[in-house]
Amino acid sequence: MIRVITIDDHPVVRRGLKQIIAAEQDMQVVGEAENAREAIRVIRQTACDAVVLDITLPDASGLDALNQS
Repeated sequence: MIRVITIDDHPVVRRGLKQIIAAEQDMQVVGEAENAREAIRVIRQTACDAVVLDITLPDASGLDALNQS
């Protein structure tokens, strides 16, 4: 099972990604975040294999958040 975290500030994008991933038998969304602060927390606390990351978040760059986690 591929465990995925989705990070995007738009709820409709997160919902869409969740639906796409749920349609795959070997993938599962295990966490999500809407800003960089939440992203750091979720990535640190949740075991995952992949992160789908928006690089433009309201409070910081998604890449900076990834580097801090």
